[in-house]
Amino acid sequence: MENKLKTVDAETLLSTPLPRTHFVVDGLIPQGIHILCGASKIGKSWLMLWLCLQVAEGKPIWNFPSKQSDVLYLCLEDTFTRIQERLYTITDSAPENLRFAVMCGKIGQGLEKQIENFVLEFKNTRLIVIDTLQKVRGENTDKNAYGNDYNEISLLKTIADKYGIAIVLVHHLRKLGDASDPFNQVSGTTGITGAVDSSFVLKKDKRSSQIATLLCTGRDIEYQELTLRFEDTVWELVDIQRSEEIRKSEIPDFIFRVVSFINERKDWRGNATDLLTEITDVETRPNAVTKYLSRYCYEVLAKNSVSYSTRRTGKCREIHLKHDDNDANDSKNAI
Repeated sequence: MENKLKTVDAETLLSTPLPRTHFVVDGLIPQGIHILCGASKIGKSWLMLWLCLQVAEGKPIWNFPSKQSDVLYLCLEDTFTRIQERLYTITDSAPENLRFAVMCGKIGQGLEKQIENFVLEFKNTRLIVIDTLQKVRGENTDKNAYGNDYNEISLLKTIADKYGIAIVLVHHLRKLGDASDPFNQVSGTTGITGAVDSSFVLKKDKRSSQIATLLCTGRDIEYQELTLRFEDTVWELVDIQRSEEIRKSEIPDFIFRVVSFINERKDWRGNATDLLTEITDVETRPNAVTKYLSRYCYEVLAKNSVSYSTRRTGKCREIHLKHDDNDANDSKNAI
């Protein structure tokens, strides 16, 4: 290793054309290392097999265009017979540029070289799926579990970055975890999610349900939630909610009522209870009014030409809401 850091100044970086991030599936799977997690038997392998077929044939993944390429699917918990049966179920013909293996080396014990040799032999390879991650992990006795997790993923990321390919690791979720954030339920330490470029979590509200949500987040993709239906062994797209839509859906209806009210009233003063009475809101608590107005003052109110201020007068807090007639956002509920 050299003793001197190789740096680039900001001016040079800003003015130098650099290659753009290559996407195997536009807006969903860029080059790099990614992880797909879900409960056992939820249908991860069916999803990955269908995805591999679509990419090999250059067909879209739901609404996301894919780039046709060679694909390698390491089905390490299956046999060729089981893979064949699945192919019988979901397709009438299969492309020659999708290849399968049911055995391979482990990370740090030959897997990296096997992947490199495959990519060099089949130079149009852009997607590799490893199902499952646990099957290629070594037996680490080091007490630094986070470091082990991070280093193992980083070894595969190095190959993905070197050859400009996407590697998707199929993994499991913990049975018990942080229900408020499914990404914290990924089995292992946060070293895994910290090392990958994108994380995908497939989850159901009820195990017997045919409906699931695919949560997607990453360095090169926006956060989005895809509602899927498992129909005839294929995951079909029902709905997509992107980060902006999700964020807007979390804004209390009270705020949009205030915007509509001030668009008509133009100028209003009073306390929280008065405001709730004026807009006929029976769900919002008076003590939450100023919190909501303050929180969404710039994100919603200002973008809809509504100014907000408050001051304490005696025993209550007076609210002042005013419409800016010079702005052209009337009644648009901009966000």
